[in-house]
Amino acid sequence: MVVECIDAVPGFLAAQAVADAVLYEGYLLYPYRRSSAKNRVRWQFGVLLPESWARENGLADVGTGVAGSAESWWQRTECLVRASEDAVVHCRVRFLHLRCRAVEERLSDGTHRVADRVEAGAGTALSFDEAVPREVDIQVSVGELLAGERRFDVRVPGGEEVETLTDARGRPVGRVRREGWPLRGSLILSMVACDAPLFRLCARVENTGDELAPGSSRDEALRRSLIASHVLLAVPGGCFVSLLEPPDWAEAAARGCSNVRTFPVLVGGEEASELVLSSPILLYDHPRVAPESPGDLHDSAEIDEILSLRTLTLTDAEKREARATDQRAAAILDRVEAMTPETLSRLHGVARPGRAGVAWWSPEADAAVAPESNSVLVGGTLVRRGSRVRLRPRLRGSDPQDMFLDGKAARVEAVMLDVDGAYHLAVTLEDDPGAELHQWYGRFRYFSPDEAEPLNGGGE
Repeated sequence: MVVECIDAVPGFLAAQAVADAVLYEGYLLYPYRRSSAKNRVRWQFGVLLPESWARENGLADVGTGVAGSAESWWQRTECLVRASEDAVVHCRVRFLHLRCRAVEERLSDGTHRVADRVEAGAGTALSFDEAVPREVDIQVSVGELLAGERRFDVRVPGGEEVETLTDARGRPVGRVRREGWPLRGSLILSMVACDAPLFRLCARVENTGDELAPGSSRDEALRRSLIASHVLLAVPGGCFVSLLEPPDWAEAAARGCSNVRTFPVLVGGEEASELVLSSPILLYDHPRVAPESPGDLHDSAEIDEILSLRTLTLTDAEKREARATDQRAAAILDRVEAMTPETLSRLHGVARPGRAGVAWWSPEADAAVAPESNSVLVGGTLVRRGSRVRLRPRLRGSDPQDMFLDGKAARVEAVMLDVDGAYHLAVTLEDDPGAELHQWYGRFRYFSPDEAEPLNGGGE
């Protein structure tokens, strides 16, 4: 299979969406304002600092686990792939390039001086560091890598941009100066045979910049760092092997893979095996962005619904500051404020189709999970949606609040099946005046079948 670019590999768009979430994870956190304490300490994942600065500060070889929250000047990916020697390895190195954004006010004589903020037209401009995405593509054959490691330069030039700020009448009132510093790094690719046609592919990314003066601060070092560094790998016509759940024949080879400050997972769809994302944020195989998500909120550990609702509660002054903080923050506000009730309701959550009676990841599963029609035996009685039960919470290991519900009559709203194959009853209390509201929102109380007794009354 001849593929000229990694973008043409099947499943790449889905993989890129996940990689983008990694790239901007924590870039700017709710409430998206510069004044927020959580936005004063930034750039927490996949930071590759200049080698000289990392060694000076004792970070050269610390934190050799897979978590990318530990900072150093290099990271290493090792993964397994089955391929022929004439197959081509595509590697895309991606990271953020820090840019200092300084606001300057215009003086009466036409000169400028640095300011904290400038009022321009209907908006405000604030000084705040931002970052732009960078990527470098490499292609090399399996045969070439088996002959010896290959080193490739990663270079990003510095530069400066100036944007004029004007008032409502179009008169200049100041400017925004954006400055980025040059970055220098290396990508080292190598490959060794494990058990033909199985190979171990290694991709090591380094920051080789050495322009910092001794004693420089972390803020100064970040200007010359590869931030949120991660790697996308593709071998068209080949097949990557999961390191999380390797087949029996590849277990020994999987244990021999050594990943440092990053970890590779299969991406591009459930059936895809030609793509790998090596991320400084630990993921599972075949991660994906939920189709209900309308856009990035820069906090993938949070819930879109909660963040969107809380963003809507910001005051006008807070929204004005957030829009002045960063263009991506402004885009989040615009998107959230434009959400229709239907879009917002989709963010509440959805039960993904699964398989009943077998593990959710099993391709041999033959019956879709349907919470509204599932049933389960409770005390010898088949219970389904609409059934009435009496709650009998366990005395130990339960939520203490559940103890107050002992003996309460409840209506079963759904019979849920979790990833371990265990059933759960989603219920509303019969004497709860807010039951209809909970039904509308889909917010239930959950109990296992052995925490309920069937009552008379049919189901739907």
